[in-house]
Amino acid sequence: MIVRIRRRHAAAVLCALLWSASAWAQEPQAPPTEPIPVLPPIRVTAPPPVSSSSEQIIPGRDFELRPQGRPADILRLVPGLIINQHQGGGKAEQYLIRGFDADHGTDLAIFVDGLPVNLRSHAHGQGYADLHFLIPETVKAVDVLKGPYFPEYGDFDTAGAVVFLTRDYVEENTLEVAGGSFNTQRYLALLSPTRDALKTFIAVEGYRSDGPFEHPNGYVRFNIFAKATASLAQDMTLSVWASHYRAEWHGSGQLPSRAIRAGLIDRFGAIDPSEGGVTQRTNLNIDYAWRVGAAQRLTAHAYASYYVLSLFNDFTFFLKDPEHGDMINQRDRRIVAGFDTQYEIKSLPLGMPLTSTAGFQYRIDTPHIELANAIQRHQVARVQDVSIVEQSYSPFVKFELVPLDKVRLVTGARGDIFLFHGTEHVDTSEPFQTREVTKARPNVKANLILGPWLDTEFFANFGTGFHSNDARAVLANTRLEALPTARGYEFGVRSRALPRTELFATYWFLDLSSELVFVGDDGTTEARGATHRDGVEVGIKIRPLDWLTLTGDFTYTRKAEFVDTGAAIPLAPIWTARADVTVRLPWGLSSSLEMRYLGDRFADEDRHVTARGYTLLNWTGRYHYRNLETFLSVENLADVHWREAQFSFTSRLPGEPAGGVNDVHFTPGAPRSFLGGIAVHF
Repeated sequence: MIVRIRRRHAAAVLCALLWSASAWAQEPQAPPTEPIPVLPPIRVTAPPPVSSSSEQIIPGRDFELRPQGRPADILRLVPGLIINQHQGGGKAEQYLIRGFDADHGTDLAIFVDGLPVNLRSHAHGQGYADLHFLIPETVKAVDVLKGPYFPEYGDFDTAGAVVFLTRDYVEENTLEVAGGSFNTQRYLALLSPTRDALKTFIAVEGYRSDGPFEHPNGYVRFNIFAKATASLAQDMTLSVWASHYRAEWHGSGQLPSRAIRAGLIDRFGAIDPSEGGVTQRTNLNIDYAWRVGAAQRLTAHAYASYYVLSLFNDFTFFLKDPEHGDMINQRDRRIVAGFDTQYEIKSLPLGMPLTSTAGFQYRIDTPHIELANAIQRHQVARVQDVSIVEQSYSPFVKFELVPLDKVRLVTGARGDIFLFHGTEHVDTSEPFQTREVTKARPNVKANLILGPWLDTEFFANFGTGFHSNDARAVLANTRLEALPTARGYEFGVRSRALPRTELFATYWFLDLSSELVFVGDDGTTEARGATHRDGVEVGIKIRPLDWLTLTGDFTYTRKAEFVDTGAAIPLAPIWTARADVTVRLPWGLSSSLEMRYLGDRFADEDRHVTARGYTLLNWTGRYHYRNLETFLSVENLADVHWREAQFSFTSRLPGEPAGGVNDVHFTPGAPRSFLGGIAVHF
């Protein structure tokens, strides 16, 4: 009986198999299996969260239509930030922002991929930030953080911090040649040999320009940049870049207004045409990131720079030396090095998302600074010769908490310990020989973000910060406030409630415990007392059509004055405005028309002297066809006479009284100028 059942079962199985085979044979057979095509990944991006209404992230697309060859021009897109050049193109720009004449960087911290641009205890100004080593086309984005509200940033972050982020590669190799007014020439190569697991990027730039001056600037600049980025493992990346920069130039300096009114010189002439200088900077930057787990991340950053500057200036002409003139030579040679490490942990205490970050920063500057009298660029007597070792140690913590829906709190604290060590090599009126001083200060930060409601967020910010004083002043007078406190508040709103429109508005105020003014002629710093600043910023960006973008902003500094006396802070910007119309047509034509405005402002504390404002129009057009691209830019379309950098001080011309004459001295802004070129992409 059992055998009979098994035979019946086997027969049933055999019949089923035969039926399946028959059915398969009657159906058309599928062709051989082909590999499934792999589609390229689709990247969806959204604006990253910001912590203040004034914070901006400027993508490379926004500044690709800027005039070519000047990295500082990118900063002109920052509302209220004015850039002035006042010696031949090679010296660091003068920065004006939020009621500050930040000189060459005293109150504006600037970084390139974390590498600090500002130089401490510099021969020509505290926080000297020369950006000319940066090739504009290597920048993919700029992060702008105004005010002292962010724990990651310390020294010089009073008015704000600017962080340039460089590209890992370019999608197309590029060779570019450009030329224009005033014998301006520019040559550029952008190359990416590899773009996969190992991304490489090489950029080379050569630039020269004589400027509009009667005595040509002869400004020559050379830059090379090389970067490699690799994935060492699935959650581990390493990025290394190096750059070298060298420049030399002549400058016509700041001209006394009275000399031009009297017809002694033309506005593009010079009292002493032998001003100018030579500089170089070599950088090495290393970034390492490791995602330890789903909720933990470690980053480490190290950098080193070798820097040299020899600068010749003649501010006062014949005030101190009626026979030979008052030219000075400022020399600076240094190594800058440091590292920055951060460890980030994400957690859910009581169900509230929390991101905790602990970090530590170290930096060392070793400047050798000389100040000397000179005649026609020949050094005749050293006034100052100092070797300095300046170090800082800066631990910090940062917490980002979301306690409730639509409520975000970003807070933190940092400590900064400075060690100043210096040795004088020549006698001065107040010698400190060899001396060491240690100074320290804490800082706290807090940022509250509410929303969004109807695509609108509200912000309230508070923070304390500082800018360090020049080591020479600290060592000469140990009672001088070495790390004066900046205390800032900010309230604002950002909205995308209207279709295709972004709007922000900010009210801010900032108190500085001691306004420090660097006196380059003497190599000292003057403490000028406490100051108060406050104002408003408003900006808008509209895209009514896919190919049309309208942007505009204005800033108004309501008050910028010394607390004790009510005197004005000289050169503090009051009104600024910028507007831009950009067209990007689908057949490869792009064009931008820009308006920049800086209002009149006080040039002296007594409000008796005015630094004149200006309105400029600039136009740029580019046309891209297959692998060719042409471009043309016209600056100062209306050909207005304007003053770029302006200062009020005492100088003496031949035949004038021995005490000199107080006057406004200025660098003339360029007349209408053209720059055009062609690029090949491959």
